[in-house]
Amino acid sequence: MAATPALRARLVPTLMPMPMPWSAWPRNVRLLMAMRAARSVGQGAMVAAFALYLHALGWGATTIGAVLTAALLLSASLTLLVGPLSDRGGRRAFLIGYDLLQALAALVALLTSTPWLLVAAAVVGAFGRGANGSAGAFAPIEQAWLAIELPVHQRARVFSANSAVGFAGMGVGALLAALPAWWLGPALDAADYRWLFALPLAGALCSFGLLLRTREPVLPAAPIAPHPAAEHRLRQGENRLLARLVLANALNGLGIGLTGPLIAYWFALRFQSGLGDIGPGLALGFAVAAASAWLAGRVADRHGIMRTVIWMRGAGLVMLVAMPLVPWFWGAMALYVARGGSNRGTSGVRQALAAGLTRAERRGLASSVQNLSMQLPRAIGPLLGGALFHAGYLALPFYLGAALQLGYLLLFVVFFRDTEAARAPGRQGAG
Repeated sequence: MAATPALRARLVPTLMPMPMPWSAWPRNVRLLMAMRAARSVGQGAMVAAFALYLHALGWGATTIGAVLTAALLLSASLTLLVGPLSDRGGRRAFLIGYDLLQALAALVALLTSTPWLLVAAAVVGAFGRGANGSAGAFAPIEQAWLAIELPVHQRARVFSANSAVGFAGMGVGALLAALPAWWLGPALDAADYRWLFALPLAGALCSFGLLLRTREPVLPAAPIAPHPAAEHRLRQGENRLLARLVLANALNGLGIGLTGPLIAYWFALRFQSGLGDIGPGLALGFAVAAASAWLAGRVADRHGIMRTVIWMRGAGLVMLVAMPLVPWFWGAMALYVARGGSNRGTSGVRQALAAGLTRAERRGLASSVQNLSMQLPRAIGPLLGGALFHAGYLALPFYLGAALQLGYLLLFVVFFRDTEAARAPGRQGAG
């Protein structure tokens, strides 16, 4: 007998995954998010202030870009190793090592401005990178850990919430970075910036303390090993998807790197603005990105990851092109804030998609590929962007970045529209 409309109305909700309340999230998930919040405050302060600090020390645009590039290259190199190694040797110990290194780098930068020591600390600590509270080069470990703790239908929402927490903390950090300018006036000496390194130091120590309360994640029981020929086909399919991810992310990473790490410096060059104005503007941008990331998880639950990324990243491209055309500071900052919300808001759902491209036992590898394919091209961006700024081309990096990110968006659609993870929840499992 055919089901009545009333009966169908009662049955359909049972077919859809129900949202998981915060209290029901695994303990490790909540602790990992708290660690992200702790780190993100210092990272946000560094995004706002680090390039300006180097400028106050008398460093030029090309040199500043080179320092940021070196930090990103080291991070990319480590990313290549940590994901696969964590699949074999556990995840907790790697993150403990990361937090201790971050604390050491921040302490060195807090105590001295000696050029070679500062460069070493900047490269190890990746100051100014803005990793959204993640563990930098060790972020694949966190992403794989979260994926292990969560069922597939909950990942988009939780990954997005995790991203939102990071952006909110970075907003707080960017706001704190403006305090010296508010207290001392816009004309800051290099020494006026130094106390800000206490923020990433405190964040690393807090994250370390929270990490000690976590428990090493338990991998799901390995399924019965398929026939070697079937295993070979599975790996070939996964590797093909990962290769596509590398190609798409390479365009995105280079596009972001041209302007993202240097954005505070660009506002200072373009509008002769100080940290007192730039810091609150960046803080607002991070706050909007946090709200957008939270919203993106809910939009993806309803419409799927693919549509969410197309809508939000497409809007961000338009605003990126418009930014250098605006002749006044707050107009350009308003576009930066709106563009950050639409662009950065998709980071969590894109991480969720990458986590779904492989089986659980290769998820550390997938997360490493996701991060490395972004970080390595992104590392080149600040050097190129700094050189263009030094030559007086303040708008060109934005146009080049927009073209590269448009290429990324097109490849993302072509490569992943038919994957299981990209579908709306109601269509997952459909042929």
